[in-house]
Amino acid sequence: MHLSIFAPQEVRTLQVGRNWHEQASDFVHYDLPKVAFILIFGFILQRITLFFVRRMRRMADRQVGNSQRASQLRTMSSVLRATAYTAIGIYVLLQILPIFDIDLKPLLASVGVVGLGISFGAQSIFKDMLNGIFILLEDQFNVGDSVKMAGLTGTVEDMSLRCTILRDGDGTQNIIPNSQITTVQNLSRDYSVASLHVSVDASENPDKVMELLGQLAMEVRKDTAFAQVTIEDPKVLGVDKINGSEVIYLVNTKVRANQKDGVLRELRRRILLGFEKNQIRLGIPSSAVIVNAQDPTLPSAPATVLGGGD
Repeated sequence: MHLSIFAPQEVRTLQVGRNWHEQASDFVHYDLPKVAFILIFGFILQRITLFFVRRMRRMADRQVGNSQRASQLRTMSSVLRATAYTAIGIYVLLQILPIFDIDLKPLLASVGVVGLGISFGAQSIFKDMLNGIFILLEDQFNVGDSVKMAGLTGTVEDMSLRCTILRDGDGTQNIIPNSQITTVQNLSRDYSVASLHVSVDASENPDKVMELLGQLAMEVRKDTAFAQVTIEDPKVLGVDKINGSEVIYLVNTKVRANQKDGVLRELRRRILLGFEKNQIRLGIPSSAVIVNAQDPTLPSAPATVLGGGD
C-alpha cells in the first residue's frame, strides 16, 4: 500500500524534473544563443556609436581656428550619444522580451493606455524634445558656448534633445529643460566687445584723459599676449556720463568670442599705473561720504573716504 500511495507522486516529480530539464536544455541550445547574439549586437552598435562620438570630439579638438565649428561638433556628438544609446536600449529590450514568452502586444497596449492617461502630464517632455530639435536646427548655441538662458549665465557643458546642462561661474551645475529656454543670449558667437567704464575726477582735462586712455588701450592691443585676442584697434568713445564730480569715460575693444576678461584685467592694471604716473585722479562716486577724522591731540588728520549708499 505504501508504494501504491506514493508511486503517482514520484511519477509526477519525475515528469516535472524531466520537463524542467527539457526546458533548460531548449533554453541553452536555442534561446540562450539568441539572447547572446542580441546582447553582442547591441554592444557592437554601442561601440560603433562611441567610435563616431570620439571621432567627432577629436575633430572638434583639431578645430583650432574655428571655435564655432568645434562647438557644433561637440554638440552633435553629445546628442548622437544620448539618442543612439536610448534607441539601442529599446531595441535590445524589444528583441529579448519575446524570447522569454512575454507577449509584446498586451504590453504595448497597456503602455498605450497608460501613456494616454499620463499624456497630459508628459506634455513638457514633448515640448522639451521639440524645442531641442529647433535649438539644433537653428544653431542657437553649442557645447562650450557662454550663454544666458532661463535667468542663468554659464557655459554649456552638455546637451541633449530633452535638456541642457549649464555650468555657472562658481561651479554649480544647472540642468535646464529645453522647454524652459525661451530666450538665449549667446556670449560666444562671432566676437565680444570688452567695454570698460573709467571713472575720473571732473577736474582733470578730458582731452588729456582720452589721449592717455587711447594710448594705454593701444599698448594692450600691441602686447604679444593679446595680439591674437583683440580683433580691432580700441576706441575711446569719450565722456559717457557726468555724475557730480565724477566723469565716466567709455573704452571699447572688439575681441574674439569669450576672450574679453583677460583684456579688461590688463587694461585696468595699465590704467592704474598710467594714472598714477601722470597724476590723474580717479573719480569719487557721488554717493561717497567724505569724513574728516580729527584727533584732538593733533592739529589735523587726513580725510577718509567712505562708500555711502543712497
